[in-house]
Amino acid sequence: MSTSRKPSLFESMACGGAAAAFAVNFTHPIELVKTRMQASGGSIGATMGGVMKEGGVPAFWKGLPFGWGRELSYTSVKLGAYAPVRNAIGAGDKDAPFYLKFLAGAITGGTGSIIGNPFDVMKTLAQTNTTGEPLGGLVTKLYADQGIAGFYRGVQVNIIRACILNATKMGVYDATKGYVTDYTGWSRKDVKTSFISAFVAGFFMTVTVAPSDMIRTKLMNQPTDVKLYDGFVDCAKENCCRGRCAESMEGIHPYL
Repeated sequence: MSTSRKPSLFESMACGGAAAAFAVNFTHPIELVKTRMQASGGSIGATMGGVMKEGGVPAFWKGLPFGWGRELSYTSVKLGAYAPVRNAIGAGDKDAPFYLKFLAGAITGGTGSIIGNPFDVMKTLAQTNTTGEPLGGLVTKLYADQGIAGFYRGVQVNIIRACILNATKMGVYDATKGYVTDYTGWSRKDVKTSFISAFVAGFFMTVTVAPSDMIRTKLMNQPTDVKLYDGFVDCAKENCCRGRCAESMEGIHPYL
């Protein structure tokens, strides 16, 4: 009699990263528009129109190679390592405390964000670049101006964002599955259970992560040769006062 074998940590990470790298081909245009709106404060219509003027429909996939790198690094850890870490800290049972599921998500999300931060920085710069500068030129300029440290700017808030995102997404998803199965009698592996749980988790994840996601974009999108913010706290304060922030950026930031 054959028994099902649970995937190892590395197998789980490989599957999670590969799935995310495939999915990003479809979500990248939405991510690009969101990032540009966060960086410039423009409307969705104006932002999409600007992208179309730059290069037509293909322009919505600008920076996609960096998107692949991000998913294969950050997402492979935050998604693929969640179940093994969750089980390791005793949160694998459906009745396990909710905070343990959040902790498992925070651990894998925070760890993944450190590994994937360079790709996040390069992806952000590529998506907001309206000058037509080649992607290789952006990377070379960032390294020349700031060295390796440039690829880790915004890493503090990226860790915070990832912890919030993954803790909310994986924790709510896991907990919602329990509620759905108890209420409907469906199995945890039923497609309907997964769909409803993913929808609920996605909603709460989007709401909780929005502020830190905005700050992350602002920090990563700074010019390579000009420092606009002294860390994420300063960035958060500056962006609470849009007028003063916009005035400080005027004539300095090449991508706004």
